[in-house]
Amino acid sequence: MTRIPLPSTINDAPAKSRPALEAVNASLGSVPNLFRITANSPAALTGYLDLSSALTKGDLPAATRERIALAVAEQNGCDYCLSAHSYIASNVTKLDQAEIAANRHGGSTDPKADAAVKLAVKLVEARGRVSEADVAAVKTAGYSDAQLVEIIAHVALNTLTNYLNEALGTPIDFPVVTRSAA
Repeated sequence: MTRIPLPSTINDAPAKSRPALEAVNASLGSVPNLFRITANSPAALTGYLDLSSALTKGDLPAATRERIALAVAEQNGCDYCLSAHSYIASNVTKLDQAEIAANRHGGSTDPKADAAVKLAVKLVEARGRVSEADVAAVKTAGYSDAQLVEIIAHVALNTLTNYLNEALGTPIDFPVVTRSAA
């Protein structure tokens, strides 16, 4: 049960959120519950969508972005995001189950991606206070300064959705995946 209203249709959402929800529907063919619940604040919905859209135009490959999303969701214990990103990783970016499992455990089977995922986990654990060596490891793996900034931005973006979903009790509308036992 959600803690605030979950608009059941686009027309049930605040009027200022409806154009954004229509765009999501046009793009995805549906409006996942994350967008519906965030629509309670047109400003938050627009901010999330704008940052998400901008980052898709960045230098990080889509598969690496999904790897980061999986690692962050696991760290933050967000079953909604684990479910959504497991689905996307498998069906859109075509990551195999071994890679998805590695991502959820804070790493990757790909050496370069492993550095990005490990930094993402450290960012969550240390609340951004990573060491010079942590940053150097990502640079040594071959990431540019722009990609380093994008890794951090993806951690922030995914933390936002993790917090929204956990705090507000967003119902999972993807095949359910739950956090691994600690």
